[in-house]
Amino acid sequence: MKQVDYASVMARRNETMLSALGLDYSPFLEHPIAFDYEALMGMVDYDVDTIRRIQADSGVGDTALIELKQITELGRLLAPPGKGARIFVKDEAANPSGSYKARRASLSLHHAQQAGFRGAVAATSGNYGAAVASQAAMRNLDCIVVQEVFDSLGIGQPEILEKGRACEIYGAEVLQLSVGPELFYQFLRVLEETGYFNASLYTPYAIAGVEPLGVEIVEQMTAATGRAPDVVMCTHAGGGNLTGTARGLLKAGATDTQVVAASVDLTGLHMASDRDFNRKHFTTGHTGFGIPFAGWPDRTDVPRNAARALRYMDRYLLLKQGEVFYMTEMLARLEGLERGPAGNVALAGALALAQEMDAGQTIVVQETEYAGAGKQPSAQLSFARSRGIDIRRGDSDDEVPGESVVIPDHPSRLRVRDVDLDRVRKSLIRKATTLVPEGRVTRQEDIAFLAAETRTDTAFVERVLEAQTRN
Repeated sequence: MKQVDYASVMARRNETMLSALGLDYSPFLEHPIAFDYEALMGMVDYDVDTIRRIQADSGVGDTALIELKQITELGRLLAPPGKGARIFVKDEAANPSGSYKARRASLSLHHAQQAGFRGAVAATSGNYGAAVASQAAMRNLDCIVVQEVFDSLGIGQPEILEKGRACEIYGAEVLQLSVGPELFYQFLRVLEETGYFNASLYTPYAIAGVEPLGVEIVEQMTAATGRAPDVVMCTHAGGGNLTGTARGLLKAGATDTQVVAASVDLTGLHMASDRDFNRKHFTTGHTGFGIPFAGWPDRTDVPRNAARALRYMDRYLLLKQGEVFYMTEMLARLEGLERGPAGNVALAGALALAQEMDAGQTIVVQETEYAGAGKQPSAQLSFARSRGIDIRRGDSDDEVPGESVVIPDHPSRLRVRDVDLDRVRKSLIRKATTLVPEGRVTRQEDIAFLAAETRTDTAFVERVLEAQTRN
């Protein structure tokens, strides 16, 4: 009988993952740093057209592209003369489970069914769990969602509770946990006990499932405007959203389209802290995931993460919580679209960025998500107020995560705030030096890999390594 204490379960994690995925990661683990990323993605034995057919069979994809004409006009009123790019949004809320994550789940669950698994398990705050549960129901597969919900007092945020209800309505069994390290432990226990498929967000199947989204954007924008968009804005958390979309853009030939990430700025809050857990009011698309996953992708439930956002990121913007709540209401009032919070992170960034761009240019916000009662700004703000958070109107730059939420008092308050990507790149390279026994990266294969990982060149990597050695 297997030991089920924490240390024993964690010691078996690679064995558990191998049996729960049906993917052999060992060729990609031969060296601590470098591996063949395209070979990892090549483990998905489907091209984009085949993936689109698989997804169409379960009602996923081919969502509408909507021009936000009134928000575009507002941006032009705020912008200097001749500025104010046209803003479009891909309405991913039209997918069966109400978010783009249905794309990730559809291909993953197709693979699970083809491989003979009887069920699937997902660890998630909710939207992806709902997507997996929805796709499992279509395929008559069992589904278990392991969800981190509560602080130590048993209090859960409205948005997370909303997502749990969404998982349950599709027939999933939902295991709701308190914040802390036991999430991954319980996830492994469930995989071992059930023999179900690990429907991880970070497998090659999950990322390849998003690639058609990028292809559709190019096709629809070419039909609407005659060319690919100048910018695609992606809400960024774990990186799969941006990675899959960017890969799809490239496969559709949109090599000049810039991919811009956007996250809610929760600087100073620790995602695994019991104190901080309910002092943040966005459960995804924030810096607590966005910065760590950009700076080191391999912090997941699979041996190598197929979501490697820094490889594709041209720019990375931060938004305040209050700005995203403001944008959520703006989208409803100006465009008649009630959509959930995650996609509105990128939309808030798009309105600010559009004012820097020429009026003849275009931005596509590549996702919306459904808006349930727990995702409403009113629900989240009422919860925040009950936790002692100061809610007020004013200059959003005055917002302090964990202490206040400042709703802009004018649309001009939405601002572009750039993350220093070179700093993130250097952090990733420095992390790599800790993986080699001698503490120095000398293999040319590793240096070339790090250049690809950071979207730089070998000279940049070598300069950072030299500086690290001197220090």
